[in-house]
Amino acid sequence: MLTKNQIKLITSLDQKKFRNQHQLFVVEGKKGIAEFLNSTFELYHLFATEPTFKVNDEKFTLITESELKKISKLKTPNTALALFKIPNTKPVDESKLILALDDVRDPGNLGTIIRLCDWFGIKDLVCSNATVDCYNSKVVQATMGSLTRVNVSYLDLEVFLKAHKNDVFGAFMEGKNVYEQMLPDKGVIVLGNEANGISATIETFVNTRISIPRFGNLQATESLNVATATAILLSEFKRGSTEK
Repeated sequence: MLTKNQIKLITSLDQKKFRNQHQLFVVEGKKGIAEFLNSTFELYHLFATEPTFKVNDEKFTLITESELKKISKLKTPNTALALFKIPNTKPVDESKLILALDDVRDPGNLGTIIRLCDWFGIKDLVCSNATVDCYNSKVVQATMGSLTRVNVSYLDLEVFLKAHKNDVFGAFMEGKNVYEQMLPDKGVIVLGNEANGISATIETFVNTRISIPRFGNLQATESLNVATATAILLSEFKRGSTEK
């Protein structure tokens, strides 16, 4: 049975300040929960309408569908919701290709970008402190479990780039055609805010401005969605990579 305190805790985790305070986040759905249970993430508690998962009894509560609806953020609730502990930040491996986000605000975009990092083998995603929280429930849902395999770090992007030793590539509307460049196996690729792109401060640390050329006859499309641009750029960087 679901208690009032449990409902209060779970609903409070909609807000970043309470996620930080409790060091917990929400995962919904059997597939997503299974991914986290099979990872290094530590389960805090699991609520489900059926005893599908093998977890310690003290960390499991059997609930009804109506109780699940009270705590779920999905339009059509799945059969389970779990709370996991937010892990300690891991160091960034600067010897590999790194993706950096400068103030990306949309949860769906960040979730998709985390999935893309997983797909293309990008182990480290570094985010400015203004970028949407990766433990936001919408982001977690959009990652489809990829959050378990990508190290997401929130830091002062200016300080990080200033100390970074390898090349820093920035995605701009006006830049060198990415399809015509010799692209390295290591360095940082920076993508910016959905509306404003890369900030002027972060731009000063970019060594190479790259762009994805438009091929439409009218050249009327203003810009690509940041997640779509990420997919194209990572594909191009990895296409000629020596790391397979």
